[in-house]
Amino acid sequence: MTILAAPADAALKATGPGIRPRLRGTPGARAYGLGTITAVYLLWALVPVAITVLFSFNEGRSRSAWQGFSLRWYTWDPTGSVINDPAIRTALTHTVLLAVIATCITVPLGVLFALALDRWRGRIPAGANFIALITFVIPEIALAIGLLFMVTYLATPFGLGTWAQVIGLVTFQLAYPIVICRARLLTIGAHYEEAARDLGASAIGAVRRIILPMLFPAILVSSVLVFADVLDDFVLVRYLSSDASTETTSMRIYQTARAAPTPALNAMATIILVVSAAVIIVGWLIYRRWSRRQGENTDISSLANTL
Repeated sequence: MTILAAPADAALKATGPGIRPRLRGTPGARAYGLGTITAVYLLWALVPVAITVLFSFNEGRSRSAWQGFSLRWYTWDPTGSVINDPAIRTALTHTVLLAVIATCITVPLGVLFALALDRWRGRIPAGANFIALITFVIPEIALAIGLLFMVTYLATPFGLGTWAQVIGLVTFQLAYPIVICRARLLTIGAHYEEAARDLGASAIGAVRRIILPMLFPAILVSSVLVFADVLDDFVLVRYLSSDASTETTSMRIYQTARAAPTPALNAMATIILVVSAAVIIVGWLIYRRWSRRQGENTDISSLANTL
């Protein structure tokens, strides 16, 4: 035993009394390593975006050589700017229209679906929950091809075009509000609704006056997520489009980038980026104002005044 302990005793004596040898992999070193990896990832992800935005303000037609600052590709170029190019204007308008319509349909359906699954027990709701969440597993291209065949070969009341794109986007995005709202419902629990029913509220009244206001953060997050995700969707809208009038910005960028693109392509991508960022910021401000006015903790004794 004395022979085995000799190396350890020698290491302790070499470091001096009261001083322990420095161990590799300390929490500080690990935190520094994780911070470095995070910084490298952010640079890798954000620098190309910053370059794209920068060259959308380029004076010349080059997308790699800086030739001066200008709003040419946003406003005053007679044929190639975002304002004066009808194809770009149509793509931007159609993209925002799809995002608004898909969000207005997907989020209410997802909230209702989440409420139903939270209250319904048995094999049927378990199967419905599996079908709702299967879009997380099915590749988007497989869903797009299936919807394309359905619209093309089956007798559907709509054809390829805007409504086919809306239905495809709603089908693909529905799982997001379901998952987010169900997670919120699990944190809320059943006691608030039970207290409301004890105070005389009907089942629908308890949901409308108590549960839905408490679901507001989840509904807001779902709306922002669905809207931002629809803005840059490519696969579904590409397969379900009909003509140039149903072309989105992602499709336009893909087709233009394969030809001879100008900085107008960067300008269009920058506008979509600004719209996405604006939606996220507005959603955060709304949530911040709501949390200040309402608070996250609801007092059961205040339900009587609410009802």
